[in-house]
Amino acid sequence: MLNKTAILPFLLAMLYSNDQNISGSISTSVSFAGIQFRIVENGVSDNRYIWLHGDEQTAKMALEDHIESYPGKAFFIDCNEREVSFGPTKVDPNRIFSREGAIVALRKFKPGWNKTVLTAALDNLDYERDYFLVELFPENEGLLIALHNNFRGYNVKKELDNSRFSSIKRGQNPRDFIICTEESDYRKLEMGPYNVVLQDELPNKDDGSLSWAALKSNIRYINIETRLGWLSKQQKMLRFVEGMLN
Repeated sequence: MLNKTAILPFLLAMLYSNDQNISGSISTSVSFAGIQFRIVENGVSDNRYIWLHGDEQTAKMALEDHIESYPGKAFFIDCNEREVSFGPTKVDPNRIFSREGAIVALRKFKPGWNKTVLTAALDNLDYERDYFLVELFPENEGLLIALHNNFRGYNVKKELDNSRFSSIKRGQNPRDFIICTEESDYRKLEMGPYNVVLQDELPNKDDGSLSWAALKSNIRYINIETRLGWLSKQQKMLRFVEGMLN
């Protein structure tokens, strides 16, 4: 008989703690598969924000600054590296928001999983993911805004195949762009100065990213992507999205 306690000690239930943050906002925490997130809540709003990759520090700073002035809940991953520890391996936290994506993510750094152990790990991820997304996903058609940085040549052109519409601006660096999953949001954002694409159709292969999980649940998702180190640019883009969509 499979002893899950012995095999999967790294899979934790959802954990919460509370304390007081700066500027009167409330700070709590939540975990997803042992991955800790600090939640900073300011005021009353259905909007949610998330910083998922620990090596993208510009995005973290932009969100820390933003949540002090705008109401909503901001989720900050407790990690300074791109991949996080997960039992006997490590995973990209933005590749485990579907079972299909999680299979690839878990095998990336540990291809030789025992089949029974892998299945149990995936089952636990499925269970905990549901609870985490209930906490993360906004209600009442609020926005879920993710902030990312790039530093390996990734740019908006790599997203065109998955996009139904795109608005690429002359004079804008292709590494700075916005992804959205709602056409009405896209129509507003395309009128602005920034590169923007609409991804409102699921791809043939789900890579486990948060954007596809949001689309499946009819959540208004926005990704604000900028070059690493371009803090003022990301702050401006975030304020632009707030102004146009709220």
